[in-house]
This record gives sequence, C-alpha cells and structure tokens, in this order.
Amino acid sequence: MILTDTHTHLYYETDAVKRAGLIERCEKNSVRRLFLPNVDLESVAKVLALKAAYPEMCYPMMGLHPCSVKDGWEAELAAIRQAGEGLKIVAIGEIGIDLYWDKTTLSQQIQAFHDQIAWAKSLGLPIVIHCRDAFDEVFSVLEQEQDEHLRGIFHCFTGTVEQAEKVIALGFYLGIGGVVTYKNSGLDKVVAQISLKHLVLETDSPYLTPVPFRGKPNESSYLVYVAEKVADLHQTSIDAVAEITTQNSKLIFGA
Repeated sequence: MILTDTHTHLYYETDAVKRAGLIERCEKNSVRRLFLPNVDLESVAKVLALKAAYPEMCYPMMGLHPCSVKDGWEAELAAIRQAGEGLKIVAIGEIGIDLYWDKTTLSQQIQAFHDQIAWAKSLGLPIVIHCRDAFDEVFSVLEQEQDEHLRGIFHCFTGTVEQAEKVIALGFYLGIGGVVTYKNSGLDKVVAQISLKHLVLETDSPYLTPVPFRGKPNESSYLVYVAEKVADLHQTSIDAVAEITTQNSKLIFGA
C-alpha cells in the first residue's frame, strides 16, 4: 500500500533530527509520496532542502499563497518564478483566494491568481488551489480561465456536493484532509457521495490535524487516518482508497 499526501508543509520543520522522525513515521504508515506546496519566496529554500534530503519521496511546487499577496507581490512572484527556473516542479501552488484574513487585497489576489494560472499553463503544469471563504470568487476566475490546459487540485475542499460537482466538471480533483474526520464538519456526508476517482488525500500538515490527534500539530504520517475515514465512508478497504487516490495523484502531477 502506498499513500500519497498531495499537500504537506512538512518543510516547515527544519531540525534535521525532528524531520527525520517525521519521515520515518510516514514510512511506517505507508505514506511514501509527499507533495510540497510553496507559499512565498522565503519558503522556496525550505521546500528545495527537503526535496534534496529525500528526493525519492518529495515533489516540489512553486507559487505565491494568496495570504502572501500584498503590496509588492509582483516582485515576490517574479523572484519565485526565477527561483523555479530549471527545476523539476510538479505544479504551481498553492495559489488562489483567501478572504478569511483580509478582504482588502481581493483585487490583488485575483490578479495574482490569473498570473499564476498563466504561468502553470505556459509550463504545462497543474495548479493547486487555496480557497478560504472565497468559493464564488475562485470559481469565477476558473470559469474565465477554463480551457484544455486548466487542471489541478482544489486543496482542502470543505464545500457542498453542488460545489464539488462544479469543481469536478471543470476537471479538478478534490483534496480531502483531516476535516473529513471532524464530527460536525459535514464533509463526511459530502465525501460519501463523491466517487473516489475524483479525490486525492492530503494533510496540509502542520494544520488541520485529523481525529484522533486533533488539537496537536499535524504531520504527514497522519494521512492514514484520513484514508481510513474515506474508506469507511465508501465502505471499502484502505488499500483500495490508497490505490485509487495515489493513481489520481499520478494522473494530476505526472509523478
């Protein structure tokens, strides 16, 4: 069995010993593929350092997180693009719109989103979308950008069945993480109605820790609890969930 964490910030842990422990626990839980979304210029080096340390497990992305889109974002994005030149990256991400923390930057976030989608298309890469309190705004951009080159993952999906169907109709996969294990999230009822062929698994570690470790820092090894919950919802085995969602990740990232 091979589980794929399609979205983890494991690179935030820079202590080599602690990081080795995180990787060791991943291997014990059959989490053998780790996809690393970049968030800003500062995190580029951390992403690449983890890739260098564990090249067989780690797959880097490049992008500017919407919460990092502030005055002067154009220069930061240009620097990120320059840092990614010549590197084997698997996606542009994480990118999108976040209106939870700051609504005043919406127009800048929309422009940065469009710019990075164009970047992804120019490289023939998928995008990994961050969307918080902004489904309509994100979907509006995606509809404007829709063509045969637009594809990727709607990271940390927590929406309705109707929203899920809209995302799927655009050719995107739904990233399902620890929220599906939360008792009152309602996401379990949604995921139960969505075919596994449209899903990938993620942790978003160190955030959104699944039950039974909720309240503690998340880590990629905990992906097994997300997989178990999804298997239970679909009345199938964790091996089947691992096989299908890992295959989906390979179709998306080509890696």
